[in-house]
Amino acid sequence: MSKYQSKLKRFLYGVFFILHSSFFINAAFAQSTIQGTVVDSLTRKPLLEASVSLMLARDSSLVSFGITDGDGKFVFPKIAEGQYRVLVTYVGYRSRVQRVSVTKNDPVADVGTIDIVAQSQTLMEVSVQGEKAPIAVKGDTLEFNAGSFKTRPNAQVEDLLKKLPGVEVDRDGTVKAQGQSVTKVLVDGKPFFGNDPKMATRNLPADIIDKVQLFDQSSEQSTFSGVDDGDREKTINITTKKDKRKGTFGQQSIAAGPKPDDNARYSGRVSLSHFNDGRQISVLGMANNINQQGFTAQDLGLGSNFGGAGQGQGGSAGGGGNVIRGGQNGGGGNGGGQVGSNAITQSWAGGINYRDGWGKKIDVVSSYNVSNTNTLTDQRSVRTNVIPTGVTSGGTNPSDSASAFVRNQANGSDNTNTNHRINLRLDYRLDTLTTIRVIPNLSWLNSNYNNFSQSQTTNAEGVLTNTSQTNYNSAGSGFTGNNSILLLRKFQKKGRTFSVNWNVAMNDQDNEGVNKSINTFNGLSTTLATGTIIRDSTGLVTQTINQRNNQQTRSMTNSVNVSYTEPLSLRQTLEFHYNLSNNHNTSNRFVNDFNEATSQYDLLNQALTNRFINDYMTNRAGLTWQTRRLKYSYAFGVDAQQASLNSDNLSRDTNLNRTFRNLLPNALFTYNFGKGQRLRINYRTRINAPSVNQLQPVANNTNPLNIQLGNLDLQPEYGHTVSLNYNKFNSATFRNMFVFLNASRTDNKIVNSTVFSEAGAQTTRPINTDGYYSLNGSFVWGQPLKLGAQKTNLNLSTNVTYNRGTSFINEQSNLAKNFLIGQGISLSSNFTEKLDLNLSGNINWQSARYSLQPKQNTSFLNQTVTLDVFYQLPLRFTFATNVYYNHYGGSSASYNQSYTLWNATLSRQLFKQNQAEIRFQAFDLLNQNQSIVRNVTDTYTEEVQSRVLNRYFMISFVYNLRRFGVGATAPRNSFDRSFQQNNGGNRGQGRNGFRQNE
Repeated sequence: MSKYQSKLKRFLYGVFFILHSSFFINAAFAQSTIQGTVVDSLTRKPLLEASVSLMLARDSSLVSFGITDGDGKFVFPKIAEGQYRVLVTYVGYRSRVQRVSVTKNDPVADVGTIDIVAQSQTLMEVSVQGEKAPIAVKGDTLEFNAGSFKTRPNAQVEDLLKKLPGVEVDRDGTVKAQGQSVTKVLVDGKPFFGNDPKMATRNLPADIIDKVQLFDQSSEQSTFSGVDDGDREKTINITTKKDKRKGTFGQQSIAAGPKPDDNARYSGRVSLSHFNDGRQISVLGMANNINQQGFTAQDLGLGSNFGGAGQGQGGSAGGGGNVIRGGQNGGGGNGGGQVGSNAITQSWAGGINYRDGWGKKIDVVSSYNVSNTNTLTDQRSVRTNVIPTGVTSGGTNPSDSASAFVRNQANGSDNTNTNHRINLRLDYRLDTLTTIRVIPNLSWLNSNYNNFSQSQTTNAEGVLTNTSQTNYNSAGSGFTGNNSILLLRKFQKKGRTFSVNWNVAMNDQDNEGVNKSINTFNGLSTTLATGTIIRDSTGLVTQTINQRNNQQTRSMTNSVNVSYTEPLSLRQTLEFHYNLSNNHNTSNRFVNDFNEATSQYDLLNQALTNRFINDYMTNRAGLTWQTRRLKYSYAFGVDAQQASLNSDNLSRDTNLNRTFRNLLPNALFTYNFGKGQRLRINYRTRINAPSVNQLQPVANNTNPLNIQLGNLDLQPEYGHTVSLNYNKFNSATFRNMFVFLNASRTDNKIVNSTVFSEAGAQTTRPINTDGYYSLNGSFVWGQPLKLGAQKTNLNLSTNVTYNRGTSFINEQSNLAKNFLIGQGISLSSNFTEKLDLNLSGNINWQSARYSLQPKQNTSFLNQTVTLDVFYQLPLRFTFATNVYYNHYGGSSASYNQSYTLWNATLSRQLFKQNQAEIRFQAFDLLNQNQSIVRNVTDTYTEEVQSRVLNRYFMISFVYNLRRFGVGATAPRNSFDRSFQQNNGGNRGQGRNGFRQNE
């Protein structure tokens, strides 16, 4: 048995032991049963499917949940001794709470008959007062009552999400729900600082949250018309508590630590929000040099052509190649550092978010934020390229053995980005049937990039084939803008709608760089295209490059989408839609060589200079027939598209105009099994046009060892995708299961064709090929466990990915098959009011197989374990610790790495209401933090190690502001109104079509 199999076996034994112990403890301590009956107070008839929650009497934390049967009865088995509260809720009735005691000598605690009183009902709405059930399924929305999931003091929304069944939060802040990434987080049904999920999850306190709603949000026009276009994104909506919608709240913190190297560590944050009857204003500010970011950073990608951490030479970027990545980047946790960083980042940011209603007809949400990041990268990498047997440059000269190139590289960079973003969403209701919606998003970015790299490459015999030393400095600016103007019109006839969406997208980037490089090649027989070339008597070729390049890229896309729906009957709807889109791109690249005579960059390099214009226009028309039944719905549609691709090479005075015609069928089937069980199958086809960078026929020699070329003959990709979503949630047992499968096939896939010279340099060019298949899936299963009087959430997650595609190496096809399977387990529990514990583990196995390069075949195993503990000590002290263990096993013995990252925080709460804290934070106590990444592509395997933050200590002061008005009312711009308009009329509805308010 190999050492990897042994480690895997021990890990699985550990998982089994945890599960076995949990169930044993559960069986040992939970011995009593609570039962009762729910009836109507007037008719005395039993009520079917009333929600019944069992909570601890001391703090109302949730123990169990269920619904009544046909006789109105409910049963909670295996309940430990203690004091409890039974909460009964039912749509159209007032909530009622009954106290109950469980003793050792009483195996059955009978609550008896619980009478609940019917409320008066208006025509359109039922108001439900009192306490809420912890989880509710409303249409296609899963709703969590935040108060039922306890978090530590002063926790953020991110900490609350970690407690919810079926929701995972990665260490870098990425949120996954039901096995899929969450791309949008709303606050009270509206965007918060644009479309950056981390702005809400990392900057809002958990104690103001009332509900967390999870659903798949459709596109704007699909949501309005009710005809599903299959375009959905996983979305979380956070609703605030009513009594927290009028007041001021926030968190301010400042921290500093001694110098671990040449720089002292510091961190500061200001978060302040003021809510007043629907008007919401939030101000955020932060600055630190410990890799913490409360936002998603953007850059111009100025260094994307250099090696390190998966970027650069011979990769599949832009070519749709097969890439698998293993290992972990530098880590963080409580008190400092952000996992997912392979560099050291200093950043500051600030912003303001504004939401209000201007009268009864206008709702507006807007935000502005500015951020600055400075990222220092210091990496060492070993990259191995294996050229297939019998193939050298051009694929025409056979050799007796396989050719391999091993490149050792040191790479350092200094990248500074300043980004300004403006987001706006304005709804103007002309009347009760017509709405105009305007959604602009604008971004400005300035970037400075400095890179120094040096490398040497040897062949299979260890003979030096090339060396390179490159200094590349660049500065750039960019603007991206996107604006949608929607006209949404309903008619008197129910189901008849008309909508128009005019979208304008702009991208304007200008970058200037200076490339100074000295490269040597041993035994090079071909002629180098650029630079000063010197060949000595031994055959050693030295290439010197000193060039200034200027890249100007402009693009504008205008798209108009028209939709008209006509109800054929109460159940059937026919939609007609038409789309006209034009994408105009201009890409100009000017390269000037250094003139020794004038000491200026005034010698135009004709071979590397190019002016290029590309236009891609599509006309697309189609129809969709949709049928909705009580239990199921289905839709079939087909579109016809004609596309024209016109490429004009101004520098070469050539023009190419091509036309493509395609049929694009689609289908959708949804089945609602009832009681939280739902199946959805979706089939879509798509067309992806090549980018202007892929088309432009000019060499990019920013990295002299990896020349990038465009291909004017590229055709659009044609893809088929089938996806399956199955959700099951048992409201009686809290058991949840989510299954996601996605299979795709792409014709005319754009992939890389790479040619190696005998000296190890390479040239990469995109081409079209067929035979690309992809399959990925996830399975998530959750189950609460009762350990004595406490409840522990157990979550299991399985992920599988398979890719099959073809690339070309020295003009020979290379079939690549990549496979990944991962298993995760997590346990989360509030054992007592003082102790909160979270334990999780993951194990991932990856493999890559290549038909042309069997020596490139590889597999590796990655295991991680994370432990989070929070404990309330006496005298208002608290202790929090995070332990993260990572083991990574590669094919080479030198790459079998493991490390443990241990962070800890000791805090003392201050003032009468504990609104302030002094914290002593220790990061990486064992001084083992590492960034280890292994990349495998069609042309190389690579092992990268990066410099990251190591051990440091900080002292911080944190103040939490909570000042709310008494008797706050619902906002004048009702969230229920806006959220229902934005997300369809059937979402969030209760029994008999009546909507439930807070």
